[in-house]
Order: sequence, then structure tokens, then C-alpha cells
Amino acid sequence: MSNLVVIGFPTTDEAEQVRSELVGMQQEHLIALEDAVVLEHGEDGHVHLRQAINMAAAGAASGTFWGMLVGLIFLNPLAGLVVGAGAGAASGALSDIGINDQFLRDLSETLPKGSAALALLVRDGTPDRIVDRLRSHAPNARIVKTSLSHANEDKLRELLKSAA
Repeated sequence: MSNLVVIGFPTTDEAEQVRSELVGMQQEHLIALEDAVVLEHGEDGHVHLRQAINMAAAGAASGTFWGMLVGLIFLNPLAGLVVGAGAGAASGALSDIGINDQFLRDLSETLPKGSAALALLVRDGTPDRIVDRLRSHAPNARIVKTSLSHANEDKLRELLKSAA
């Protein structure tokens, strides 16, 4: 079962740094992430979601391949490529994996203007080692929302407090 953890930061840059460090830790098998999205509530009041994976681009790449393959069968690979890329990009843009985008938009509107948050969908991890590696960011981090049990949320708060 996955857990949702949203951690607030004063700047978008710091949230992006933490996300890239977590991706590195995932390659070391210290954490298993299903999704990692940076939420930004800009000074202008607009909300921006910075997804880890661009679904439209991934869909376009997949659609291009399948469209060209079908186009070869019908002796018109160029038309198949164009139609496949368009259909793939459209289906990719409409798909939503991981954390619900509307939930993230609603949540980012509650952030102070100019600040950011990192929303993580964590399948598995070793919290003490992760917090040790992210110690330099701990003084600025605050838990915004979590689906952890009360006991585990308290442990996470204590780890963040001791790292600060």
C-alpha cells in the first residue's frame, strides 16, 4: 500500500532539489516512489504542477511508433506517423497516473503565494536514512498533508525536527 506525503518548502527550487535527490535515492533502493510532483503557488496567484513524467510526450512517442507501424501496413507510413503521434499525445495528456491532479491543484491553492510543496506517493522506503540524506533541507520542510497513520506521522515529524 502506498502512502501520500506532502512536504512544504519556501521555494520551488528547494522542492525540485529534494525531488531530484529522492530520484537518486530511488536508484539506490532507499525509497520506492510511484509519483513525485512539485506544486507551485506562484506570486501571481497561479498554480503550477511540475510532473515528473510528461504524459503527453510519452503518449506522442508511443503513438508515433504504433502509427508508423500501422502506416507501413497500409503503405502510408507518414500519415500513420502523424495520426499516431497526435492520438498518442492526446491520450497521454488525458491520462492521469499517480496522484490526482485536481487534488494537487486544490492543495496548492492552500499554500502561501510564492511557496511550493513536494507531493510524494511512496510505496516503500527507509525514513531514517532518507531524512539523514535530506538533512540540509529539513529546517525549511514542513508536513502539509499525509496519509500515514498518526504514529508514523509523529515519527516523521520527530525525524524532521531532529534533523533540523
